[in-house]
Amino acid sequence: MTWKENYRRWLHCDKLDGELRNELDRLKGNQSVLEDCFQTNLEFGTGGIRGILGPGPNRMNLYTVRKVTEGLALYIAEHGNEAMRRGIVIAYDSRYKSADFALEAAKVMGIHGIHSYLFDRLCPTPLLSFAIRHLHAFAGIVITASHNPREYNGYKVYGPDGGQLTPVVTDRVLAKMNEVKDELSVATLDEQALRNRGLLTFVFEDILDAYFSCLEAIRITPPGSVASSSQVKVVFTPLHGTSGEPIMRAMSRFGYDQVTIVQEQAYPDPDFSNAVSLNPEEPQAFERAIEYAERLDADLIFATDPDADRLGVAVKNEQNKYVVLTGNQVGVLLLEYLLSARKEAALLPANGVVLKTIVSSEMARTIARNYGLETIDTLTGFKYIGEKMSEFEHTKEYAVQFGFEESNGYVTGDFVRDKDSIQAAVLFTDMCAFHKSRGKTVYQALLQLFSKYGYYREDLFSMQVEGKKGLDQIRKILRFLRETDVADIDGSKVTKTEDYLNGEARNVNQSAVTRISLPRSDVLKYYLEDGSWFCLRPSGTEPKLKLYCGVKGASLEDSRQKLARLKQSVVDLIGKVHLAE
Repeated sequence: MTWKENYRRWLHCDKLDGELRNELDRLKGNQSVLEDCFQTNLEFGTGGIRGILGPGPNRMNLYTVRKVTEGLALYIAEHGNEAMRRGIVIAYDSRYKSADFALEAAKVMGIHGIHSYLFDRLCPTPLLSFAIRHLHAFAGIVITASHNPREYNGYKVYGPDGGQLTPVVTDRVLAKMNEVKDELSVATLDEQALRNRGLLTFVFEDILDAYFSCLEAIRITPPGSVASSSQVKVVFTPLHGTSGEPIMRAMSRFGYDQVTIVQEQAYPDPDFSNAVSLNPEEPQAFERAIEYAERLDADLIFATDPDADRLGVAVKNEQNKYVVLTGNQVGVLLLEYLLSARKEAALLPANGVVLKTIVSSEMARTIARNYGLETIDTLTGFKYIGEKMSEFEHTKEYAVQFGFEESNGYVTGDFVRDKDSIQAAVLFTDMCAFHKSRGKTVYQALLQLFSKYGYYREDLFSMQVEGKKGLDQIRKILRFLRETDVADIDGSKVTKTEDYLNGEARNVNQSAVTRISLPRSDVLKYYLEDGSWFCLRPSGTEPKLKLYCGVKGASLEDSRQKLARLKQSVVDLIGKVHLAE
């Protein structure tokens, strides 16, 4: 159909939701917006959909939610009565329409006789992952748009292992979804009928208690740490999202009673009224929390994104100023603490492994090696780390000790299959108490890591593009690099290249080509003689080309300068695309 035909189909639907009809009336005559709303369908990729709220198949609304849920229900039903009985867990965040969309998903499941466990209040994404495993459900849904702007919402699907859908399963769900020709005619069962037929169960308290028990089981408190726990001062902001209640309750349960929540950002708010940024990777997200911390002389500042899978951390530096740690720095601090504590307690297995993405710090590999552990890289995206965790759970080849990605995602233990800000916050506070009991700050612990393992530093630069022309430019850049023999960068020779699209790794010095075992992806990575590296990949969720860089220097200042030079050299290399045209 053309966008106008789609538009008329919605306009003449007798049973169209009243709110959406009012929105259509408001948009009359605004052709550019209407065309965008109706010209295509929201793309189902990376395990779900995400888009701006509004009418039309290219917007998030109850009808697009019904269509995706219908496809997922058909996929579940295809697996038989046992899968339908095990059912699905549904969670939602603090955004506009999230609670409505969650119930709507349960109503679609109900018409197929599939049981739904629906959280009775806002729920962090990691708690959904845990609930799927705890309840032995067949699948899960979380209604969230992560840290996108307030105009957005989204719908992510999880498998029976509690992890995000793998590409193979995503394709199968998408095929079922494409069988749904008319999103306006998807049938549902009303809430009362769901209750009467025993197809709807509300959950929260039992799930959270079980989660806390699992978290308590993986904590290791070295001598002296417990005594210091009451002295650790934490400032915490959920940024108007879902983590307020779970993290405050976790902190209290595990003995941390000096935790202050940023009141202006504590309550769930779909407008995110008092938050400058929703992304805990960005220093702007910490502005209000730092004001609190300075008044209270806090040891730690935590910030979580709206669905609470990412944890950002700020600490005092040597100049007594609060600085936001990078996701890599938080990751290596946690990794060193966990491995050292487990080694001290004789709990470090011989087949232990650390999981990280191909764009996360190489410092993690150095730390793991120091403890006799292997490090395995995955593609960017925590679903690949979760997939590896599930693989090793079945094969027993490795015992996963820690998984992390540079974008503030961390997990340990085997009870969650996604990044988890709740367990990361508790374990990071445990680490702070440990160092405080020995007279050190977290920042001093980080400096000691640099002194011990090397001065690693990483950064991310994004080239924002607009429209088809911008996406064409990204493709030209990657094609240019694949066709160009890049011999050196910033005076350092290229020793190895990895092209994840054709699945080949080339050792330049030996002219040897080996196969990359990871799934195909439009990613290029270069390794340099001095230990530096850089990687380019198009964003999977935004119109951006992302440039990741990493270096190892002789000092903090040396690594800072090396990183700046490397970034500029790669940007200059990308700029040659214009000259080549």
